[in-house]
Order: sequence, then C-alpha cells, then structure tokens
Amino acid sequence: MVSLWGKKDDESGGATPQNGDSSEHISQPRLSEADERTRLLPPPSREGYLHPDDPAVSPYNLWSVRFLRYFTVLFAIISFLWWALLLVSIFVSPPGMHSRGSGFFDFSYTTLTLGLLLIVLLFFSTPSKAAQVTCLVIAVILFVDMIIIVAVPKLRMEEGWVGIASVTLALLISIWTVFTDRIVTWGKHEEEERLTGRMETRRTFREWCSVLTSTVVLIVIAVVAVLLSATLILRSRDASLAAPGERYYVDGDKYQIHVFCKGSTTDSHGNKVPTVLFEAGDGPFAGGMIQVAESALANRSISRYCYSDRPGIAWSDNAPSPFSAGMAADALSEALARAGEQGPWVLASAGVGSIYSRVFSSRHGRDIKGLLLIDPLHEDLLYRLGSPHRGFLLWAWGIISPLGLDRTFSALFKGRTREDRVYGRNAYQGGKYIKAKLQESLVANSLTKNEASSARNIQVQKTPLAIISSGINVRTDSEWERKQRDLTHLTRKLISWDIVNKAPSEVWKTFEGREMIEKRLNELVEA
Repeated sequence: MVSLWGKKDDESGGATPQNGDSSEHISQPRLSEADERTRLLPPPSREGYLHPDDPAVSPYNLWSVRFLRYFTVLFAIISFLWWALLLVSIFVSPPGMHSRGSGFFDFSYTTLTLGLLLIVLLFFSTPSKAAQVTCLVIAVILFVDMIIIVAVPKLRMEEGWVGIASVTLALLISIWTVFTDRIVTWGKHEEEERLTGRMETRRTFREWCSVLTSTVVLIVIAVVAVLLSATLILRSRDASLAAPGERYYVDGDKYQIHVFCKGSTTDSHGNKVPTVLFEAGDGPFAGGMIQVAESALANRSISRYCYSDRPGIAWSDNAPSPFSAGMAADALSEALARAGEQGPWVLASAGVGSIYSRVFSSRHGRDIKGLLLIDPLHEDLLYRLGSPHRGFLLWAWGIISPLGLDRTFSALFKGRTREDRVYGRNAYQGGKYIKAKLQESLVANSLTKNEASSARNIQVQKTPLAIISSGINVRTDSEWERKQRDLTHLTRKLISWDIVNKAPSEVWKTFEGREMIEKRLNELVEA
C-alpha cells in the first residue's frame, strides 16, 4: 500500500530524496505528530509518500470531517421523520399541527431539505466549487422565502409555525451544506499534502461523474426553490385581495370561514322573509352562482341572500383533516351564529354542494323554509368523488402545486389576475382548493355518505322542495337521471322538477337556466 515515487514528488515541490537518511529525516516529524490525522491513520510502515489513488488518502482520516458526516446523517434522519409527519398530516391532522393553509408548502420545503442532505451524503468525499455556489444560491432564495412568509400576515397565518419551521430548516440545511462542502474540501487537500506530498488537482472519471451528477441535481433543486419563491410572490399578491364579507373563527378558533350577506330581511310591507343561503358546487360561489343571486336580488325575486365559502375555497381557511359534510355543516352553523344571522332559510345549492345543504337542513329542522337543488349529486354517487384513483391524482396534484407551474405561467403569459386565482377561473390551481377537494374525496364514500343518508331520514317532510336538473346530464347518464328522480322524493312537498334541456351541470350558465333558478327561488321565498 506504500510506494516511493520521487520523480513526481520533485515536480510538485514536495520531493523526497531516494537515500535512506533523507527519507528517515522527512518521516520523523510524521512519527512524532499526535493530532487528529495521525490518531486515525497511523504513519505508513515504510518510508515515502502514498500514491494519490491509494484509498488511505481520504478526508475521512480527519475527525472533523467524520463528525460532519455523522451530524449530516443525524440531520437527514430528523428531516425524514419531519417529512413523514407532514405527509401524514395531509390526511390526518396531528394535534397542534393543523395548518390553515394547504400544508403542501411545508411538505415541499422539507422534501427540498431532504434532497440537499441526501446529495451531501452521497457525494460527501467529492466536494466541488459548483456545488458550493449552487447551495449558496439556494440558501439566498430560501432566505427570501422565509422573509416573505414572515412579513406577509396572511401567509404567516396560513403557514403557521409548521410552515415557518419547515422553511427555516431548509435554510439552515442549505447553509450547512455549504459549510460541510468547504470543510471536506479543506480536509481533502490537507490529507493529499500530508500523504502524497502535494494537493491533487486532477480528478478521476468517477469523481467527474459524481461532481456532474451532484451539480445537476443541485441545479434542479435551485430551480425548484425559484419556483417556490414565484408561487409565494403570487400568494402574497393574492393576499391583498379583500374578502367581500367577514371571516369568522370556528371549531375552537382553529380556522376561519368567510360569510357574505346582502339585502334586507323584510319585504316592502315590513314582513320578515327567509334569507336564501347559497351553497356552491365544485368551485367558489363568487366565481359562478353569484350572478344568479345578484340578478334575483335586483329583480326582487328574493330580499336577502348569504353565502359561505367552504373550508379551503376562496377566502376560507383549510380545515383539519379529515373533514366531512357534517363537519362543514357544523362549521357553517357556527359561522352564521357569530355573524348574527338567524334565518329562516331557503337553501339553494348545486352539485356536490347539495350534499352539504341537505345535511345542514336536517340539523336545522323548522328553520328551513325551502330547498332548491340545482343538478344535485345523489349520495349513492359519492363513490365517483371518493375513488382511489381520483384521490391519488388530487394528492399528486397537491404535492406539485407549490411549484406553481400553471399559476405562474397563467400570470406571466395569460394575464390572469388575483381575482382569477382566488375565486375565478384559476381558483382550482391553488393548493388550498386542491387540499379541500382531497379532503372531500377521502371521506366522500364513507363519512359524508353516512351523514347524507342520515340527513335524508331526519329531513322535515313538509319542507318545500324544487329540483332543477341538467338536460345534458339526464340524457347522457341514465344513472344520473334515476338518482335525480329519486331526489324528488326527498320531502313530501315537491314544488317542481325542471329539466333544462341544453344546460350543463352549471345550469346557471344558460339564460334559460338562470330564469328557472330565479323563478323557483321566488316561489320558495313566497311560500
């Protein structure tokens, strides 16, 4: 394992004469040293320098380098445990770890942290200047991200201590990678000079491959950090859009629900009239059904209306997981109570929102003066929302949502505004919305289905009922048509079942559909 190669040593300035006396003179200081190097690697049994490719020429000979690796392994284990906990919290919120935002940003920053640590461990003994510069750039980007999250009140509230801890951990680990790489570089040079007589400038093919691989992966991580920053900037921009109504704490002040009401609770004769309580379908109410509410109010078909954004949609926070229709009904009841809204109510809902309205109706009994279901989803069809395939796609979509690939592109090249992202056509791209739909999917065919079935059994039978169905869905889906017919027996007081021939599920998107909705609302309020 020990060799003499005097010629190359002469060229490097660390030559050792070939006679035995000189070799003995040079090796003597090495025998007398007692530092961290000689304690780990005893001096060679024969005189002279080692070959640069000898495995004994390694930065691992230094205690400091070994300790850095041990600490890096420890940080990787801690980061992995934190990563696993955040992964679980997407599906079930541990006590004290609920995030009023989506929770996907926390997971992304921790994944980035874990990636940095794995790269450091895999290529620990082959440091490079490119890796140091890239890690330093990542650290600067993460520092900017941390400032944005802490400085913008809405982002700080949504991310909570979990999000702040995650981005801080990512920042500290990125600084640690730079520090580690520099120390290993120093240790590598120290051992080369001590054991071979010079600092090695060449790299083997394997080392070049390691440097190339680590640099490419770190550049990808840097790009991810840039995309996270761009999404944070968009979120901070969206946070400046004021909610039209008020936000109220519910469920032990864990999160806030947005409630908006408009109009008068009395008619022109001073008589108290029901308030129409709208429940949107898949998307935000302000981006779709609000045109029906405003038109009915302007035409005096109704005197007052309210709507609430379900958790995770538009201006409402995300709720803890799991979250079912019954929990949503309880949260809505609490928010309305805090807002001072007492009813009586006429409930108007669309699509999957009809499930939430029916559960709410069953729990408020005689306060409900009418039900309008617009192309409602039957509880027997909830399996379509709760399919494992759909749930996995929502989860995967949520995991990549912090990158903002679609939102950033739309903002830069399509001129999408903050209104589009909060409650408009791009609202479905937000992490909060995706988390809400994932929560809905996870319990659709279990908790929510049981709650909807129970609601049907305890529904007040004398409540007036009107159903408006999509003609397109009725013609193209025989099962949908049967379930729409079954819902006409929800109460014993069916006012009408209307099928709007050319209307999609969003019946209000057609003129005939809007007229029919307004007409039925007026009948239910007057009833």
